Amino acid sequence: MKSLKELYRIGPGPSSSHTLGPQRACLKFKAAFAAAASMQADLFGSLALTGKGHGTDTIIKKTMEPIACEVLFHHEDVKLPHPNTMKLTAFDLQKNVLGEWTICSIGGGAIRIIGVEDEDGKEIYPQKSFSEIKAFCSCHDLDLAEYVDHYEKIDDYLEAIFHQMMETVKQGLASEGILPGKLKLQRTAGSLHRKAKAALIPSEKEKLLLSAYAYAASEENAGGGMTVTAPTLGSSGILPAILYYHHYDLHMPLEMMIRGLKIAGIFGNLIKQNATISGAQGGCQAEIGAACAMGAAMAAYFRQLPIHKIEYAAEMGIEHHLGLTCDPVGGYVMIPCIERNAVAVLRSMDAAFLSTNLLDVRDNVISFDMVVNTMQYTGKKLAIELRETSLGGLALEVPLEEDE
Repeated sequence: MKSLKELYRIGPGPSSSHTLGPQRACLKFKAAFAAAASMQADLFGSLALTGKGHGTDTIIKKTMEPIACEVLFHHEDVKLPHPNTMKLTAFDLQKNVLGEWTICSIGGGAIRIIGVEDEDGKEIYPQKSFSEIKAFCSCHDLDLAEYVDHYEKIDDYLEAIFHQMMETVKQGLASEGILPGKLKLQRTAGSLHRKAKAALIPSEKEKLLLSAYAYAASEENAGGGMTVTAPTLGSSGILPAILYYHHYDLHMPLEMMIRGLKIAGIFGNLIKQNATISGAQGGCQAEIGAACAMGAAMAAYFRQLPIHKIEYAAEMGIEHHLGLTCDPVGGYVMIPCIERNAVAVLRSMDAAFLSTNLLDVRDNVISFDMVVNTMQYTGKKLAIELRETSLGGLALEVPLEEDE
């Protein structure tokens, strides 16, 4: 597996695969063909079908400036190396082709340039499954955070990630108004937070606070603000909500927050390697399900649970999202995405709670590795209309407001 730096990335919303990935691809291409007079971006698959709502064309044109770049959306059914595929072409003044790259935005802001050696970091974790990680930790008497420390020194990087997550939540809580786009969706985080502070029942207060924080980060992402892939931008409300709640409301120290990010990162890395974190490839189970697993592992660690109970919490996070579709209305990362982050953060906390108690009375049959393999299988079986294409599901049922 690669560094956790390749999992947690700071970037602009609303989508890691449709915004952050194309932005990174354009920056690399622009640097390689700096003498180009003009450029063209051809978008295919999910990038073409939901690129307008995700702002893919906007981020491409902005990143290529001052070089003019025409963006073309191709909706024809063609065989692609990945559901998120784009072709970038550079031209001279006479419109001769200077160079051409085919790029896949594979999820979480990561990209793969066809025919070019992967530059998104080298493999640094030799273990390929959670069972191998558990065996290594047992052999060397390490906990999961120490396992990360064994292979990379990443505290400073994760502290910057933590602070960006906290800033994203704060910005979301302070912002009011309507999110951009045809959905005309009202920002809700601030109102939820005020309702949480007025709540008198402790259990309701906790759930409202967590939901408000998840809404805050998700609304900032949907509005194009800066946030963190965790593991994607579409699911970037879950980990920040858990961290914000434990740090600011329960007053847990920064050191625990950093360790929590390490532990969540292990599970996110395993999902990314052995299945997918791309909604276009595996449906929303690959985004929200993965983030819920990461959040459940983090919440279990904050409960000071041992490795086998942390694994069980993470396993539940995916198991009960199996088959979850990705059908964003209008191609926006808003409906059902924002509310889905709030639901999943509560599921993360519930999974940690259940793991705390269930394993005291019975053994778990399903391992984390088993459920990741199942998610990969399930994602392949999902209809293409339900994998971030906006061709089916809620995307067809929910009406859009007309532009004024």
